[in-house]
Amino acid sequence: MPEPKPAQIPPPALATPRSVARPRVGTSVVVFTLRPIEGSHPQLALLLVLRDRAAYRGRWALPGGWVHEGSSLTESARWQLLDKTGLEPDYLEQLYTFGRPDRDPREHRIAVTYFALVRWGEHQLRAGPGTSRVDWFDVDKIPVPLAFDNEEIIAYGLRRLRSKVDYAHLAFRFLQPEFTMAELRTVYEAVLGQKVDPPNFRRKVAASGTVVPTGARQRGVPHRPALLYRCSIAIDELLDAPPA
Repeated sequence: MPEPKPAQIPPPALATPRSVARPRVGTSVVVFTLRPIEGSHPQLALLLVLRDRAAYRGRWALPGGWVHEGSSLTESARWQLLDKTGLEPDYLEQLYTFGRPDRDPREHRIAVTYFALVRWGEHQLRAGPGTSRVDWFDVDKIPVPLAFDNEEIIAYGLRRLRSKVDYAHLAFRFLQPEFTMAELRTVYEAVLGQKVDPPNFRRKVAASGTVVPTGARQRGVPHRPALLYRCSIAIDELLDAPPA
């Protein structure tokens, strides 16, 4: 007995080129930092803006905006982030493209998303066009519901960051040029959201070959000064480093 033919997927309704509505393209950026907590370890935080225009007026959202003709996606992401928040991150990486037709109630809008990493206190925040406030929120205390599908985008960005913190050594992006082994470990713990065994961590970092001692120690601390380390390869080469 012959097998039945697979069901045919009907093509989209035919239309003349003039009547085809094309989706618009924008960028959104998930910006992470480590927020210092007095008397405790730093917390992983992300940047949100409070919208003061439709759609979703009065909701928090990721910073972003349109891709303008003549600008690349990355140029547009950087420009929109600077325009909406005042941030100019050193590290910006494309994350994913979100294009569900109903993600924006006004029309079909595609968001090419990025994630950025910044050191705490190195940038002055300011609210830009279409926003009334810009602020940091701990990743486990996000003011939901957010605008659009931003919760889904943030969850994706957080998974990407946690999956790459080891093999891409992104932890160095949160640190000063010289740091202690304990400071590096707290970055890992903040990003991963869990404690890391100190002896195993030290062995793992040593095996990675990306950290070397500077020969100096901490100064002005009430306890025994710890050794200072630095990244042993150019920061732009870290993305190509193999897993530890």
